[in-house]
Amino acid sequence: MKIKYINLFLLLVAAGVFVYAFFVYDNDKPIRYLPIYGEKVYESKNGKTDTTFHTIQDFSFINQDSQTVTQKDFDGSVYVTDFFFTTCHTICPVMSTQMERVADKFKGNTEVKFLSHTVDPELDTVGQLKRYSIKHNADPKQWMFVTGDKKDLYGIARQSYLLNAEQGDGGPDDFIHTQNFALIDKDKRIRGFYDGVDSTEMNQLMKDIELLLAEYHYKENK
Repeated sequence: MKIKYINLFLLLVAAGVFVYAFFVYDNDKPIRYLPIYGEKVYESKNGKTDTTFHTIQDFSFINQDSQTVTQKDFDGSVYVTDFFFTTCHTICPVMSTQMERVADKFKGNTEVKFLSHTVDPELDTVGQLKRYSIKHNADPKQWMFVTGDKKDLYGIARQSYLLNAEQGDGGPDDFIHTQNFALIDKDKRIRGFYDGVDSTEMNQLMKDIELLLAEYHYKENK
């Protein structure tokens, strides 16, 4: 008789686990959510506390195919961004090789893009960027190398992507040399920073891109 009750108890536990797994537990929910950087808490007009987040400002640059690139080109996509220059012989070749590895992982995925800005627009002409992009097997629809006005490039690095904390005005004597990448979500918010010369952090970046996509897919299917 005792064994009979034990078997009944185990059967009920198994049934409960089954019900939870299929009717309560959400299998599609991401295992974790990435942080959102640049939280801003303020008091609204009705006296309540509201929260907003830092977002990427609008931009307009020219890519390796002489086409204008703006925020609209990234609508519906998450993207990874960095700042480099083609004549760099220290960290930039490593950064671009690591970015190539990440781009290859998500090749053909229209929800994932890459945006590399030159910090030396005087030397990095459209033609130079094109040759550099070919060297790194970049699909121009997915990985864009851009140039533009130096003040605009430096301003967005510091004020939008928060990739450089040094003060500067984008003038002739100003120079940015950072190995950091930023991951941007579909709502133009920063979701992560990564060391572009560290292969371990690049592995984490690839995992975080998948997590971020899962977050959006979950929201879209709710």
